[in-house]
Amino acid sequence: MKRTEHGDMISGRGSRSIAETGHDRMLPLDQLDPASLRSVRFLLSDIDDTITTDGRLPAAAYMALERLQQAGVSVIPVTGRPAGWCDHIARMWPVAGVIGENGALYFQYCSKQRRMLQRYWTDEASRRANRVRLDALAQEILAEVDGAGLASDQPYRVADLAIDYCEDVARLSDAAVRSIVSLFEAAGAQARVSSIHVNGWFGEYDKLSMSRAVLADEFSCPPTEQSAVVAFTGDSPNDEPMFGAFPLSIGVANVLDFNSQIADKPKFVTDGHSGDGFVEFAERLLAAKLG
Repeated sequence: MKRTEHGDMISGRGSRSIAETGHDRMLPLDQLDPASLRSVRFLLSDIDDTITTDGRLPAAAYMALERLQQAGVSVIPVTGRPAGWCDHIARMWPVAGVIGENGALYFQYCSKQRRMLQRYWTDEASRRANRVRLDALAQEILAEVDGAGLASDQPYRVADLAIDYCEDVARLSDAAVRSIVSLFEAAGAQARVSSIHVNGWFGEYDKLSMSRAVLADEFSCPPTEQSAVVAFTGDSPNDEPMFGAFPLSIGVANVLDFNSQIADKPKFVTDGHSGDGFVEFAERLLAAKLG
């Protein structure tokens, strides 16, 4: 095996170089050394267009989640989706918990105790005050950007505002998406672009900050240990903090659609798109864990 210029461990299999992939720092998944996967205890993953494909959860992706759980890997989806979805996912999916609304909350369901742990980044009073500001901002954005719409899952959100730019509306131009981001930022909100929505919120958190806190507090895995035992899969700009933080960061192939918008890119990229790419990495992780 050899090291890349960025210190990533890669195997000697395959002859494609970084330059040949055309993915900047992203290496093809077949250059990921299986030995580096054996210590992985946690797989954090985006959902939309990473685990799902074209808005649906494929059977193969769900089966991969179940097999990972059986192999002792704690899978924690880290998504921009709303609290309402997270309640369902925590209860029904084979996952250890779920981080939602881009880091605003964490839900974990204990079936034995029939109890849902709900953890929020900000207190209830702050969330209520921020909701008033976000509702006003929603009206401003919809008035300013033709074709933008509220995300269909907005009623189930507690801490953010999701503006739909391609899920249930005709795809907006890149310039229109940038306008939405600018309107959020002008109001003092954070804004992140996913593969389907522009999410905005008030508060100093993101996917990474909540992930680090949850791993430390709920799984006794402090930040100093996380790089060695955590892998992350994602596909879009709102995953950038995760790509930059974890050496074992993997983009499914459709991450290339956002190549120019992501400075901290995933270290590796799958051949498969969306759910197929997630399964591709899951199979590689399972092979390493199970020998």
